[in-house]
Amino acid sequence: MRLFFAVLPPPEVRNGIAAAAIHLSMDAKSALVRPDNYHMTLAFVGEVPAAQLATVREIGASQRTCSFTVRFDAYEYWPEAAILVAAAREIPSTLTRLWERIHAGLASHQLARKPELLRPHVTIARKVLQAPVLQAMSAFGWKAQTFNLMQSIRGGVEPTYTVLNTWPLLDESARP
Repeated sequence: MRLFFAVLPPPEVRNGIAAAAIHLSMDAKSALVRPDNYHMTLAFVGEVPAAQLATVREIGASQRTCSFTVRFDAYEYWPEAAILVAAAREIPSTLTRLWERIHAGLASHQLARKPELLRPHVTIARKVLQAPVLQAMSAFGWKAQTFNLMQSIRGGVEPTYTVLNTWPLLDESARP
């Protein structure tokens, strides 16, 4: 099973991203990501044997972090991955804590390596082979109140993502 932890946008945010994406100028070979695939990855776990799924679920269930709002305020082209993203230049401390705790849990079970840098983003387009002329972005806020364990199933033009579990983030007034 190919797994990752992610935050999914509420419908109004997903619709706003999709509306903005259709106005971006990209080369003809670029492929816009389907709106139902928009997400912000917290931790990419990768291939996990079905026998370890319970452990990954336990890592998710053990998280006690407050909800947070991420402000996506810039388009970025990442040539190494050939993607165009909406990025957040400022990272809420509660997001950083959740990211660190999930990675610590995964590392304690030798399940995933922690990347050097947290880069909150939403992938808007894939197969972007030429740097597009990036216009100014109308910033949008996204309040994360839950996070998910997702399964990625490859096949076809774009992977299919399935939610395996959803966990609530704490109300901000209940800071741990």
